Amino acid sequence: MKNRVISVVVVLFMFSMSSNAQKINDKIIGSVGKVVKGFSFSNEEAVALAKAAVDQMDKENPVADSKDKYTVRLKKIFSKHTTENGIKLNYKVYKVKEVNAFACADGSVRVYQGLMDVMDDNEVLAVIGHEIGHVVNNDSQDAVKAAYKKEALIDAVSSQSDKIAALTSSDLGKIGNLIIDSKHSRMQESEADLYSYDFMKRNGYNVNAVESAFTILAKLSEGADASFLSRITSSHPDAKERAENAKMRAEKDGLYKPYVKKSEASKTKTVVKKKKK
Repeated sequence: MKNRVISVVVVLFMFSMSSNAQKINDKIIGSVGKVVKGFSFSNEEAVALAKAAVDQMDKENPVADSKDKYTVRLKKIFSKHTTENGIKLNYKVYKVKEVNAFACADGSVRVYQGLMDVMDDNEVLAVIGHEIGHVVNNDSQDAVKAAYKKEALIDAVSSQSDKIAALTSSDLGKIGNLIIDSKHSRMQESEADLYSYDFMKRNGYNVNAVESAFTILAKLSEGADASFLSRITSSHPDAKERAENAKMRAEKDGLYKPYVKKSEASKTKTVVKKKKK
């Protein structure tokens, strides 16, 4: 699978962004999926399955090595965050030019090259904070469970986490796609937005980057056919309103200043048609 965009959150905002990305045929899913009632699936099992799915995603996507400029930059801005709310975090960059990022129930954070090209360090952190918020709030675990049920894999293997290894790479790929494409409710998105703001404030970052990040996503979503952007911008309130909400939070805290974009993004810049210079 070349340049496959397999994301989610299992937290995030996670998603298939590339026009070249291989998509799961809805008819195929419909033929194998079915409603599973009374199925017991613990958060611990969801975390174990998420890890297996992320491991498969890492095999299917081009991962930046430790010396790559994108990895070096992400390490500089995020390496101090080893845990969040008791969840152990790990991070990697996918060398894919789509604007995307996701965090999974197991603490995996994956940031796409395209996102780092259009956002500076603080804006990237704001997006990561949002994705981590979905994990901390258990939205990601719910997404894993929903994906597992939709693929009707309960028929193939036991729900016990020690049986997850029995899943094929194809099974894990399907779960990854479903997790990535999952959409959160308005309340879940709003709570993740708030988590992002609090994450920035708690760690001493510029909270005004939250407004700026949503403003960028709002501009990119205009006419863009990208599931990551549509996922973030389709929930009400939309991206522009969410940017305004972040601004009002900063004003309430006496922290608001018009955000001045840093130069980090330009150092790893990829041409993005929707971006205004």
